[in-house]
Amino acid sequence: MTNINLFLFDDFETLDLFGPVEILGKVETFNLKYFSINGGIITSKQGTQIITHKITESNSTGILLIPGGQGTRRLVDDSIFIDTLSSFAKKAEFCLGICTGSVLLAKTGLLNNREATSNKKAFDWAVQMASDVCWKRKARWVVDGKFYTSSGVSAGIDMALAFVADRFGQEKAQQIATHIEYVWNSDKENDIFS
Repeated sequence: MTNINLFLFDDFETLDLFGPVEILGKVETFNLKYFSINGGIITSKQGTQIITHKITESNSTGILLIPGGQGTRRLVDDSIFIDTLSSFAKKAEFCLGICTGSVLLAKTGLLNNREATSNKKAFDWAVQMASDVCWKRKARWVVDGKFYTSSGVSAGIDMALAFVADRFGQEKAQQIATHIEYVWNSDKENDIFS
């Protein structure tokens, strides 16, 4: 089993998390685990509450996923959060940043000189927060090495399906999309929102 370590914070965007969770939870060899800096209840921007474990209790060698949302605005300047994220991202086999979660990854410096994307409504802010990243405005999602970053909110679903396709084949990803009755935009360059 491979752990999917979901690193959460208050005011995350619900679909940023649960869209990819729906996809990754359908992979039999993935084990989803919910974490936060201090553990306990984390509340999304939409009021969804999730019980989390302390991030220090996670197996950092798994796959790290970080959503975006309004909570990212205060966390970009939170050195404890960014240092913790950096430590776990360095050890993770893959890192998946959804929406403005990619900005949090960028603040670690691990995306410097790499391609990445983020929510188009927050794109200028992303560039301002991490100017050493090669930000791609027209992209549904971007893959650079072990880093996957997606555009806003629902793009995380498309990226999660692409991640599954890269690991297990296109047919597996399409089976999941069909199972949940989702029309998968499988072309990362097809970004009608840019």
